[in-house]
Amino acid sequence: MRRRLYTDDHEAYRETVREFLAREVVPHHPRWEADRWIDRSVFSEAAKYGIYGLQIPQEYGGAGEPDYRYRMVVTEEIARVHALSFALTISLQDDLVLHYLLDLCTDEQKRRWLPGFATGELIGALAMTEPGAGSDLRGIRTTARKDGADWILNGQKTFISSGIMADAVIVAARTDPEAGSKGFSLFVVERDMPGFRRGRKLDKIGLPAQDTAELFFEDVRLPAQNLLGTEGRGLHHLMSHLPRERLGVSAKAIATCRAVFEETRRYCFDRQAFGQRLGEFQHVRFELAEMTTEIDVAESYVDRSALAFNEGELTAVDAAKGKWYVSELQSRVVDRCLQLHGGYGYMAEFPVARAFLDTRIETIYGGTTAIMKEIIGRELEG
Repeated sequence: MRRRLYTDDHEAYRETVREFLAREVVPHHPRWEADRWIDRSVFSEAAKYGIYGLQIPQEYGGAGEPDYRYRMVVTEEIARVHALSFALTISLQDDLVLHYLLDLCTDEQKRRWLPGFATGELIGALAMTEPGAGSDLRGIRTTARKDGADWILNGQKTFISSGIMADAVIVAARTDPEAGSKGFSLFVVERDMPGFRRGRKLDKIGLPAQDTAELFFEDVRLPAQNLLGTEGRGLHHLMSHLPRERLGVSAKAIATCRAVFEETRRYCFDRQAFGQRLGEFQHVRFELAEMTTEIDVAESYVDRSALAFNEGELTAVDAAKGKWYVSELQSRVVDRCLQLHGGYGYMAEFPVARAFLDTRIETIYGGTTAIMKEIIGRELEG
């Protein structure tokens, strides 16, 4: 079945993305993985070629292009070259940080921060999770209290993607302990602010080049101009921006499914066993047939979700459906593909082995599978 999501313009853009990845990412990604660090210079090059930040308005140095399908093209092409650490960092900018900044910044804040993101000089992070608060955002203990016109921020965050590299961190904090769900606000903490300290770079089982960190805030003085959005509306801001984050997870997951499956399909029809190609065994053909069918069906849902997002119609529930189902499908597909590779599937030089570790997080971050089902179930309850 022919995929009809893209226009000729999207396919022309795909060629630009492929050329960029072949020149600036593929030769360096193994070193980044070994060093557990992505060269910052690649983000300036990526911004120059429009690989991310397309939605930034032209007046701030961007292309002013809101069509999410361009994000999908980037996601698919990065998955195709198996550079998943780089994929997550790019998604963090487009699907989280810039999504918040573009929606919530004042004109002054946009002038202050967006040009740096448009050139790739600024890298952002989103700090919600704490040692005692993950999916339950109401458990946030980081606080911000007013001191004259300023705010004083105290607390700790953990599992923060790009926490070491980030120049601007969007931090969720409790600003009124008596106000319940209306007692949270968002702030932008900038690099080198006194009292802002990075902890250790966390040692993950996958995505080694994508830095993840603990962050500490000890009496960080924030000017009033660093409040993001409306005071007391932080929880609302977080919840209203989750659909795009979850769409981003779905897009990465389906793109990785497709890329790993294609590697496995080629392997099965190249590899010889018992005098014939693996793919000539009925069991292997059935495994491949089941996976390609599931991928095609799930891909249709992701495509529909992207179009709904473009129209401003992607609901939190529909995003949750895609997030849990496609991320769980990814786990199943990658596991089955590894099995079809046999012993080679356990070797780190094979993309399927790296994907087995790199993708495991996707049923957890952005809201666990259980939380996604709870969101869907609550709507069904009415």
